Amino acid sequence: MQKRGKKTAAASRDEKREQKIFQALAAAPRRAILRHLAASSLTAGEIASHFTMAKPSISQHLAILEGAGLVSREKRGQFVHYALAQKVLEPCLAGFLQDVDMTGRATPAPPEDEKPAGPRARGAARSASTEKATPTEPEADAGPAEKPAPAQMSMF
Repeated sequence: MQKRGKKTAAASRDEKREQKIFQALAAAPRRAILRHLAASSLTAGEIASHFTMAKPSISQHLAILEGAGLVSREKRGQFVHYALAQKVLEPCLAGFLQDVDMTGRATPAPPEDEKPAGPRARGAARSASTEKATPTEPEADAGPAEKPAPAQMSMF
């Protein structure tokens, strides 16, 4: 069995942290909580006043956000105030955007052997080799539109 190096262990920890962050961001109520916390820190009761769900559900969402490191908590007297942890969220999202190359740089075209060879790809290659039609011109080989089968029709 091989030992993992320090870099591999750190990368694994970072991946696990990213996974927790994206799992926390997957639920719409948690994203809404983060939007509310972006303006200022709030108590659990103040956060709950923005939602129609039960307070224990809000507490559960806050625990998930806190576990992912997206929210920090501070006890002030008898109340716990929650705040957005921007130092965690911003680098994670920026790193994700960089990973998927959404930074504005042009992405290179995939090599020819990686392009799909399905009917759409063959049709696209065929139409690319012919002269482009103007948007108002109908395609010559396009037949009449097919009607959906009765089982596909909706009553509403």
